[in-house]
Amino acid sequence: MRSMLEKAGFDARFSALVLALAAIWLGLTWATDGVFLSPRNLYNLSIQTCVTAIMACGMVYLIVARQIDLSVGSLMACTGMLVAWTQTNWLGIDGSLGWIVSIFVGLLAGVAVGVFQGWWVAYRGVPAFVVTLAGYLMYRGAAFLVADGQTLAPLSDDFQRLGGGLQGSIGPLWSWLLGGVACALLVMRTVGARRSRVRYGAKLAPLWADVLKVALIGGALLAFVAAVCAYPDPTSEDGHGKGLGLPVLMLIGIALLLDLVARRTRFGRHVWALGGNPEAALLSGLPTKRLLLQLFMLMGALSAIAAVITTARLGSGTHSIGQMAELYVIAATVIGGTSLAGGTGSIAGAIVGALLIQTLDNGMVLLDVSSAKRQIFIGLILIGAVWFDGLYTKGAKK
Repeated sequence: MRSMLEKAGFDARFSALVLALAAIWLGLTWATDGVFLSPRNLYNLSIQTCVTAIMACGMVYLIVARQIDLSVGSLMACTGMLVAWTQTNWLGIDGSLGWIVSIFVGLLAGVAVGVFQGWWVAYRGVPAFVVTLAGYLMYRGAAFLVADGQTLAPLSDDFQRLGGGLQGSIGPLWSWLLGGVACALLVMRTVGARRSRVRYGAKLAPLWADVLKVALIGGALLAFVAAVCAYPDPTSEDGHGKGLGLPVLMLIGIALLLDLVARRTRFGRHVWALGGNPEAALLSGLPTKRLLLQLFMLMGALSAIAAVITTARLGSGTHSIGQMAELYVIAATVIGGTSLAGGTGSIAGAIVGALLIQTLDNGMVLLDVSSAKRQIFIGLILIGAVWFDGLYTKGAKK
């Protein structure tokens, strides 16, 4: 099957992931009597997925470079508390200054932590596992100390929109417009890729395969837009739907940017080269230490953005957010096709992996599965993903 898919121009691993996700959605729809595919649940699922997916995008870069970050959940809690403290105890929640500055405070703290962790890993040779495991403990403790364990509330109403709650979406008109633009760009990219291959004499995928890919991806995008637009906005006077949530737009922007960096920039090529063969990358003169430092800074910034979304969605700052986020982020990244051996990974795969992980969690909540059982199941999924990664890598070498 892999050979047939590759001849048709499909990524076999990504295709298998999408098919597995589709099968899970059908199963959960049947098990929940259609509740899973209701507009309300799909809107909530999209918001829930964004937090994991945003951090998974950064984890792709780290794992590709043969590093890891076990502190993302704790850092998320710490930066989230700093954001909330800035609004409630320093600048206040009135006006736009307080909540805008609070976001920059959180981002600055995340980048600073990334510099700290990256310095130990890159310039002092301490394994990333050890440094970030220490961070897992330290930043959770720091989150508690910010407000002595108290919950910080209320937060600015404008800030809470970033969580996708009340008035946290762009409405049907802009959602359909963005969906149409995305489909048009998809068609243009596919046509451009085919023309480029013809120009350079590269092997072309069958035309029907490209048409099928465009139809499936475009159809999925428009179906998602239709679903979120069908979810009534309680703040709307005319009862129109909510449309795409602001966290979804943030995820799209981050994903497109990081995918472009990975594919089109020197930095992205250096990261993938470092993960493919660290010794060769060092001997060829790549700035490996600086690369590692920048990767941890990126991960810190993305953890802070995830903290902003979560804090805004809750409407308060609490040191308990981000628990088990490390497991979810790493599982999403590995399930999405990023190899723990380094050198292989994709942003799109990480996002679909995050959607699969969040789908399982969301579905088990709808089925009233206890939190303890959900954690056991997600852990087993992670083991299975790593096992599958080993089998796939061996099969590819053959």
